[in-house]
Amino acid sequence: MLFARPFVFVKGCVRIADLPPMDRTEIAFAGRSNVGKSSLINALVGMKDLARTSNTPGRTQELNIFEAADAELRIVDMPGYGFAQAPKPKVEAWTRLIHQYLTGRATLRRVYVLIDGRHGPRGNDVSVMNELDKAAVSYQAVLTKADKPSEKELQSAIADTLRAIAKRPAAHPDLIVTSSEKGTGIPDLRAAIAHLLAH
Repeated sequence: MLFARPFVFVKGCVRIADLPPMDRTEIAFAGRSNVGKSSLINALVGMKDLARTSNTPGRTQELNIFEAADAELRIVDMPGYGFAQAPKPKVEAWTRLIHQYLTGRATLRRVYVLIDGRHGPRGNDVSVMNELDKAAVSYQAVLTKADKPSEKELQSAIADTLRAIAKRPAAHPDLIVTSSEKGTGIPDLRAAIAHLLAH
């Protein structure tokens, strides 16, 4: 069972040179600041505080690396895009780091693009998908916080997201709808990752 073993925080990388060797399959999580990335990673691995959650948008300012001792999987938590409360040069540095990571990592099998279930895709989400399409990096959209909006708002966010990923060259056609708080969709996400590793 891939997620039955404890994952640990290995390190935070601010430069490509700091990244671990390309010795196992990597998946990365991308999303706007405050989309619930850390909470989703914690729910995925079944640990309360592996990824540090924060109410301050833009808290993750580096590529945070998580691994389990004997698993052939590495999880990379990418800096949130959007509202980061940081000086412009710093934001530009992360943007470069993310771009270099996405385009130069042969072991990166999939990026999970997290989209807030209360709003559906926003401008920066679409920019990230454009970037992934350009870099020919496979990605899959994951709606977060599905327990927060009304059913009608959620259905509208789902429809908007499916429209946004339709016909995109690098996008996986299926959308995973999740709530870290309620555990909704976490088994689907685990199954999708296990499937990646098996193929």
